[in-house]
Amino acid sequence: MALTTEEKKVIIEKFAQDKSDTGSPEVQIAILTKEIDKLQGHLTENKHDSPAKRGILTKISKRRRLLRYISVHSPERYAKVIKALGLKK
Repeated sequence: MALTTEEKKVIIEKFAQDKSDTGSPEVQIAILTKEIDKLQGHLTENKHDSPAKRGILTKISKRRRLLRYISVHSPERYAKVIKALGLKK
């Protein structure tokens, strides 16, 4: 269920602010979004997997905190991330 190194590398290349960036809010949000998508797929097949449910809720709340942080500090970066990931309609 965890992301492979290659998947993370692709995400980092797409959302990094500069060449050596691996921890900006945009990168973290994109990685969390991909992990949430994978867990949702797992939970559709395994409805009673309580630890996975807890994990997805933890990841969603962490992503929500990061989105709130970036929306306060840089609204234009927030809009760019939301649009790129298709999080809000």
